[in-house]
Amino acid sequence: MKLDILAFGAHPDDVELGAGGTLAKAVDRGKKVGIVDLTKGDLGTRGTPEIRLVEAQNAAAVLGVHVRENLGFRDGFFKNDEEHQREVIRMIRKYRPEVVICNAPKDRHPDHGRASELVVESNFYAGLRMISTQENGEEQEAWRPKKVYHYIQFLDLPADFSVDVTGYVEKKMESIHAHASQFYDPNSDEPKTVISSKQFHDSITGRMVEWGRIIGVDHAEGFIVDRTIGVNEITDFI
Repeated sequence: MKLDILAFGAHPDDVELGAGGTLAKAVDRGKKVGIVDLTKGDLGTRGTPEIRLVEAQNAAAVLGVHVRENLGFRDGFFKNDEEHQREVIRMIRKYRPEVVICNAPKDRHPDHGRASELVVESNFYAGLRMISTQENGEEQEAWRPKKVYHYIQFLDLPADFSVDVTGYVEKKMESIHAHASQFYDPNSDEPKTVISSKQFHDSITGRMVEWGRIIGVDHAEGFIVDRTIGVNEITDFI
């Protein structure tokens, strides 16, 4: 299946937190969208890898994405090396997306920045035909997506552009709530974490309101780019 957008996350729930509204909107507009989680979140304080895999699929169903895979890398210990790059390259060549989105270049969790570097470099190498990868025993063709964007998660990083996701807040939050083991639940007996707090939960929509205010809409999600942004006409900007 060829996708328009392929979103990578270091952990299940990363993509929903950073770009859930953007992906839900893209699906509603007829785009083919997929998610690849690098790890199962094995080191998470709450939940289990098995629970998180189920939650990830439930969240994917909420967003309406067409496919979701998990590469099973070691949470906390995966590297930006050839072994891991080849697996990311395999996903990029398998789904041949036009756009890749991934974790922020810098964040509170060290895995996020490392995942960002891994995906960015793999995105380039995926276009080199001399790098051989196979899928189901067949040689894959080289493919390099046209754009790589970074969603923003925990740290208050400045956005290079924002996507209007007005009307998609409820679906985004529903996809986040699908990861029930991880986030705010006043009745949970699990250990408390930074992201399981009510403050963190409320900050998700608060940040979307702020990004929206800046561009003159109700809600938005911010993204970071590694290259100059181009538009067809100056009137294309909101």
